[in-house]
Amino acid sequence: MEEYPEPWQKRRATFVTLNKRGRLRGCIGNLQAIQPLVVDVAENAFNAAFRDPRFPPVERSELDRLDIHISLLGTPEPLAAQSEAELLQSLEPGKDGLIIEAQGHRATFLPSVWEQLPRPEDFLLQLKRKAGLAEHGWPRGMRAWRYRVEEIDSASLENANHMSR
Repeated sequence: MEEYPEPWQKRRATFVTLNKRGRLRGCIGNLQAIQPLVVDVAENAFNAAFRDPRFPPVERSELDRLDIHISLLGTPEPLAAQSEAELLQSLEPGKDGLIIEAQGHRATFLPSVWEQLPRPEDFLLQLKRKAGLAEHGWPRGMRAWRYRVEEIDSASLENANHMSR
């Protein structure tokens, strides 16, 4: 681990998203910082490519058409919302990721999902669906957290490679 720069050795929560021609091809990550950044990114990249249950494994022929997006998650901040309206008011579209949990179900949307779901009501509705919760109403025991991310994409990785040569 010492061969990596110090920031890569620190524990960070990450998600790795793979897109092919602008469409989701895989996305896997951790909401909690459980291992060094370099390990988390490597494992999540592998899992996004080969273990996302929504997609077949990535094939060699697809590699040059994949865009990689790494999200470095900040610490989730609990929201004191007691209703859907309060939760929606506390969100900053385009900036906040959201975790919801109720009745033993949990799901998250990264801030990048706002690009597909720019209306807060739609964002929350789809997140509730993803979590397996009723679409309408405020489930008993509902809890929510928001978080921000630092983002690294294929283009910035390419630029960094060219600059280091």
